[in-house]
Amino acid sequence: MESCLTFRSFIHFEFIFVSGAREWSSFILLPVDVRFSQHHLLKRLFSTLIILLYPVSLCLVVEIDVQNQMVLLEDGEALPFSHLFLATGSTGLFPGKFNQVSSRELAIQAFEDMVKQVQRSQSVVVVGGGSAGVKMAAEVKTEFPEKEVTLIHSQVALADKELLPCVRQEAKDILLRKGMQLLLSERVSNLEDLPLNKYRERIQVHTDKGTEVATNLVIVCNGIKVNSSAYHSAFDVNEYLQVEGYSHIYTIGNCADVKEPKMAYHADLHASVTVANIPGALTFLLAMGRNNGVGQISGFYVGWLMVWLAKSRDLFVSSSWKTMRQSPP
Repeated sequence: MESCLTFRSFIHFEFIFVSGAREWSSFILLPVDVRFSQHHLLKRLFSTLIILLYPVSLCLVVEIDVQNQMVLLEDGEALPFSHLFLATGSTGLFPGKFNQVSSRELAIQAFEDMVKQVQRSQSVVVVGGGSAGVKMAAEVKTEFPEKEVTLIHSQVALADKELLPCVRQEAKDILLRKGMQLLLSERVSNLEDLPLNKYRERIQVHTDKGTEVATNLVIVCNGIKVNSSAYHSAFDVNEYLQVEGYSHIYTIGNCADVKEPKMAYHADLHASVTVANIPGALTFLLAMGRNNGVGQISGFYVGWLMVWLAKSRDLFVSSSWKTMRQSPP
């Protein structure tokens, strides 16, 4: 079952937006990043800026009748639609994802507790060298340069595979310049036995190559999966983000099988595409701490200064508040 938002227009169209939560609460995590609000996670009380009260009522979808263009709700109500937007998102481990049902206060406290775990640790291991892992590792090392930070990644190249090779290489170089230890082409072999996101006096991490790392804290930033509780995998879509075979059904965000990094920024672009049917060029800004980063705009490399000016200072948080027509605290 999926949650949904219904938008009734004053013209002859009626749209239904299906999101990805099986249950819901009264807040939404602002889309400040592809997988999570982790940027500036280590800045105390930053979580109060990224968890926003949700002003729209939610409901549970039990069935989608494609033939009759109806969405059936748990309470028995049937909602007709002319266009259906599916945005079921993705799931994963905290802090990469915050999927549990909670109040805004408890959600904020969860992030603040995570900050304390990092502050207490002298050594931190980040598992997963995709964009989320790269940003997390860089954030820790930027805020606490005296800490030992090790990034373990199963591939040779870091960040998302859709990015330019020079962008991925620069991400690696930035981490090395920060003094980080990189274990590439290695997988953690005892991950199931490790305490995650919790400080310990000594945690022994083993890899499949025989490497052992002693640490105080393990943060997992991989395993983000499409939320496919209502279907088998990501939807096959055309260049207009229409589900193959259904011109009136669109997908937005992580549930769309589009070869690009999974980012809230791209989900916003998807929303524009579904309205205007104009696909956008790949833009990706990889903020790596408050004072560094790398990225690309429309297929062209951009350096740290452009990323810092555009994103690193607040990761578009101010834009998100403006979009939601609210003022930050």
